[in-house]
Amino acid sequence: QLQLVESGGGLVQPGGSLRLSCAVSGFSLDYYSIGWFRQAPGKEREGVSCISSVGGRTNYADSVKGRFTISRDNAKNTVYLQLNSLKPEDAGVYYCAARLSGSCSVATKYDYWGQGTQVTVST
Repeated sequence: QLQLVESGGGLVQPGGSLRLSCAVSGFSLDYYSIGWFRQAPGKEREGVSCISSVGGRTNYADSVKGRFTISRDNAKNTVYLQLNSLKPEDAGVYYCAARLSGSCSVATKYDYWGQGTQVTVST
């Protein structure tokens, strides 16, 4: 059974940092690309970043470039999203998702999703 479990969310002040984790089971990161998405209340879900299964190539939404970093540890079956210089508009539920593909894009359909972890950016 393919499963993704996010963790690491929380409350942080503007300018602060968080590291989100996506622990996967039932499949290999050698074959599945992983994307991070977020959804704020009343807004559509948006793609934030992704990392490809082949070569570990990464992509970022313009709104997070230079502030967020995606990485993976295949041995631990975990993908990370480091969030730095957080802004109030970064708040929302963050989801990781998996797609059987060698390449990654946040604009394509993902097949498996986690339950999400809440990120709140506030004073």
